[in-house]
Amino acid sequence: MRKTKIVPWTKEWDQLYMIEAEILGEIFEHEIINIFHIGSTSVQAIRYAKPIIDILIVVENIGNIDIYNDRMSDFEYEVRGENGITGRRYFVKGKKKRTHHVHIFQIGNESINKHLHFKNYLIHHPQEAKKYGDLKIALAKEFPNNTYQYQKGKEAFVNELMVQALDWQENYLSHNNRL
Repeated sequence: MRKTKIVPWTKEWDQLYMIEAEILGEIFEHEIINIFHIGSTSVQAIRYAKPIIDILIVVENIGNIDIYNDRMSDFEYEVRGENGITGRRYFVKGKKKRTHHVHIFQIGNESINKHLHFKNYLIHHPQEAKKYGDLKIALAKEFPNNTYQYQKGKEAFVNELMVQALDWQENYLSHNNRL
């Protein structure tokens, strides 16, 4: 079972994202509409994260992605298919020491906005981001050898933050569209 390792935020994560985004851009060159750094490593105000870079890729047609599985394997990615989320293609890099998660969705999939709104909310609400980071530290101490329990412990908090993020984003957009 993988250990839950939480470390202080570092700007190196942005650099690691940029390097990997370039590689992924070459692999999926004709498929990518957009690519984003998401997750806790993308939000400095969280202050702590598992040192795994989460990357969100938006594509025109999710069905085309499966033809790149061998190419992703060549770059040490494990192909996970939908991995429990309909309409997603998921890849993980690093067998014993995970370094990257790649989430690919077809344009229009609601998961894209959820990820981006969640990140945007935490950037604009650093006090909530700090609470999230504090929770990560507490759970990692409580469940250092059980990633499942760590994830389960975050679930209610993250779900509540997601509701707040979606409400905030809706209000933010409607306010700015009136200006």
